[in-house]
Amino acid sequence: MKFGLTDSIEYHWRVRKLLLKIGLNIAAALPLAAVQALGAFLGLLAYLGSKQYRSLFRPQYEAVVKTRNLPLKLWEAVRASGMLFSDSLWIWRNPQKALNLVEIQNWDLVESAIQEGHGLVMLTPHLGGFEIIPRVLARHFPATILYRPSRQEWLNEVVEEGRAYPNMHFVPTNLNGVRQMTRALTRGEAIGILPDQVPSGGEGVWVPFFGRPAYTTPLPARLANRNNTPVVMFTAKRKGMGKGWVMQAKRLAPFSEDATIAAAELNIAIENAVLVAPEQFIWSYNRYKHPLGAELPPST
Repeated sequence: MKFGLTDSIEYHWRVRKLLLKIGLNIAAALPLAAVQALGAFLGLLAYLGSKQYRSLFRPQYEAVVKTRNLPLKLWEAVRASGMLFSDSLWIWRNPQKALNLVEIQNWDLVESAIQEGHGLVMLTPHLGGFEIIPRVLARHFPATILYRPSRQEWLNEVVEEGRAYPNMHFVPTNLNGVRQMTRALTRGEAIGILPDQVPSGGEGVWVPFFGRPAYTTPLPARLANRNNTPVVMFTAKRKGMGKGWVMQAKRLAPFSEDATIAAAELNIAIENAVLVAPEQFIWSYNRYKHPLGAELPPST
């Protein structure tokens, strides 16, 4: 028996951690197709069961497909939103099987970039099987990945354990993490950033993303411009159910030295990556939120 508020919280953390680990182990034992089918079901469940989820997902997705004259595939996108997370869980627990299911395109572009000797800035938006991308790179050279820790320690432990992979080093989104990425580039290694996450207040600028002001980090440009480091945008588009992913790479033009212009250039690159498979993007994430401490977005 546990007594007291602190002991009770610790107990619940342990239970949640145990349940999540059990879920991961079950996912690891299933074929990818079964895990993706389960993810699709959970995506539908989240959409139908949560008004808040729908209020984020549908307007963001519909606005993009309408302005770009794309076919509306709402339910496909809803199912894919669940598969985004089920893919990640399966890749964490089955990295070698997952690597065997990746069709890699434009790899010569990546090798050419890293051979320049200035390192590589790897950008991977939350699309499809994005978790497989750093594992592909880690087979060839070390990669330092920037990630935002969860506020819940028990969840951080599970995620860090799941993401662990040889030649991959994860650093948090703070000053120490940025310093470690800078050192990695100095050594000629790769760094990875999820560029579609909203930065903390004071660390971004307001620039358009699919026509609306979005608080955006200029960090990739700042790191790349420091030593003429090449920047490559990666996507991992999901194939048919259980068939893996197509990993594509596109080298970006050098960013502007101006932080606002560079952030706008970054968002254009993210938009182009999303349009590779718009139904597979993380539309449930509020890309347009106003983080605490950030200046107000422009009114137009």
